[in-house]
Amino acid sequence: MIDRVWDWVVRAGAIKPGHRRARRFAAFGVDTVICFPYVALFGERYIRLGRGSVIGPYSSLSAGVGPGQVLDVETVIAIGDRCVIGRGSSIVAHNHVEIGNDVWTGPNVYVSDANHGYEDRDVPPGKQFAATRPVRIGDRAWLGTGVLVMPGATIGRHVVVGGGSVVTGDLPDYSVAVGNPARVVRRYVDGEGWVPVD
Repeated sequence: MIDRVWDWVVRAGAIKPGHRRARRFAAFGVDTVICFPYVALFGERYIRLGRGSVIGPYSSLSAGVGPGQVLDVETVIAIGDRCVIGRGSSIVAHNHVEIGNDVWTGPNVYVSDANHGYEDRDVPPGKQFAATRPVRIGDRAWLGTGVLVMPGATIGRHVVVGGGSVVTGDLPDYSVAVGNPARVVRRYVDGEGWVPVD
């Protein structure tokens, strides 16, 4: 009985096109769903979701620092078509995070264009903010479990990022990267296929 009730709650709580919460978004594509329960969801009018994408349960989508904040850009978070954002993941942006089409992530992935500062010794770091730096994740990228994508990072097209990696810079198209900071260990070379990088 408890399982049946919980299943009903999960289905009823999911945000789909036509749902009152979906109407708050700048765009909410056909066949897209934000699974219930979600952890933090605010700044919807600055978030664009493409068609056929799934945001897993216990995830966060946050545009800005808190609910009701007025931002000076039209789109802060853009997620393309047919993406799957894994359970427990967070996409937190103050200025611009762009995720292409067919991007899939494992659970507990964190993507942000902002970070905290520490320079002022009289203010707790949690109340200081560094300058934002845009993040871009190209079409068909795959991010493994627990990947962190830091401000200013660019992940190219068809890039695989190994679980637990921390992406701080640029990863070129058609590559495999691992580590902290993530470094390319394989690249696709025409005529040779996927080759190791020394």
